[in-house]
Amino acid sequence: MPRRITAAVLRQSGDQPRPYAASAPLELAALDLAEPGPGELLVRIDAAGICHSDLSVINGDRPRPMPMALGHEAAATVIATGTPGDPDFAPGDSVVLIFLPSCGDCAECRDGRGYLCGVAASANGRGELIGGGCRLSEGGGEVHHHLGVSAFASHAVVDRRSAVKVDSDIPPEIAALFGCAVLTGVGAVMNTASLRKGESVLVYGLGGVGMAALMGAIAAGASWVCAIDPSPEKRALALDLGADEVAAPEDADGLEPADVVIESVGKASVLAAAYAKAKRGGRVITVGLPNPAEMLTIPAISLVAEGKALIGSYMGSSIPARDIPRYIALWREGRLPVERLLTSVSPLSDINLCMDRLADGSAIRQVVIPGEPT
Repeated sequence: MPRRITAAVLRQSGDQPRPYAASAPLELAALDLAEPGPGELLVRIDAAGICHSDLSVINGDRPRPMPMALGHEAAATVIATGTPGDPDFAPGDSVVLIFLPSCGDCAECRDGRGYLCGVAASANGRGELIGGGCRLSEGGGEVHHHLGVSAFASHAVVDRRSAVKVDSDIPPEIAALFGCAVLTGVGAVMNTASLRKGESVLVYGLGGVGMAALMGAIAAGASWVCAIDPSPEKRALALDLGADEVAAPEDADGLEPADVVIESVGKASVLAAAYAKAKRGGRVITVGLPNPAEMLTIPAISLVAEGKALIGSYMGSSIPARDIPRYIALWREGRLPVERLLTSVSPLSDINLCMDRLADGSAIRQVVIPGEPT
């Protein structure tokens, strides 16, 4: 029998006016959730982080099939497994959910680059689980999954490849952040850029991913770390976390070029500015997700004449089963103060208000606690 759950559902994207607290694009709805099939897990969502990728579906920057239950960054508890005697997961396990499982069979997965898994990316684009189809429904009609997770809900069914088991002593509101913000931001520095100790780093944008990248650069031994963001409060936090210098976007021209430049804003104009700030031979790592219609213009000759590299980084080029435990270990050592990313913890009923704060740029990482279904 399906389980009745509560989830935040988006029925149409791109045309809801701000403020979202008034227009309420996300509706708390009662949905039917199917039992987990082979290779799947039924989980209770303990905490879910709010990421710009969620907002991008609401405002139309990331076209997705509708209706869709949003949310993709979460900490959860396993309630049941769809595979009897699952060797890796059991009821009661604490897990971090990730937004791109890997099929294990495609060329990219076999090459150790599961973060480029085309099978999973295609399933995410269709709003389905990687095993095919949807497990959510309403009145007999399908409700699509957001990035294989749909975490703004009391419960979810996910593919077991979308879960990484973690220790149960980590507070859920902290554990959730490792599934996207930390995985992407720290991974961009340590995996994609392969930052070498003593190199300089410039970070554009201090949302959850950008601030995590700043933490990762400091933890990796960068000689100089600078952050650019329009928010004075975020710049102040960056300095408190160990940044050597901060600047508003309009004051960035006077900054020294860096060995590694991280762009986390998701705007082509910001990426062009970031590219201009890389040293000769520098590496520009972009993790932002701009609207598909945006085009990037850079001096073509600079790629050769200045030896620059422009590199895209999805999920921080991370292998979640390897990297989430590694980043949690750094957190336990005090080298990745992930708790400083946390702006607020709210009930799921505040989800639209939280989206306003995200759109305003006033929040770094907000977390909602879904609670039990009504």
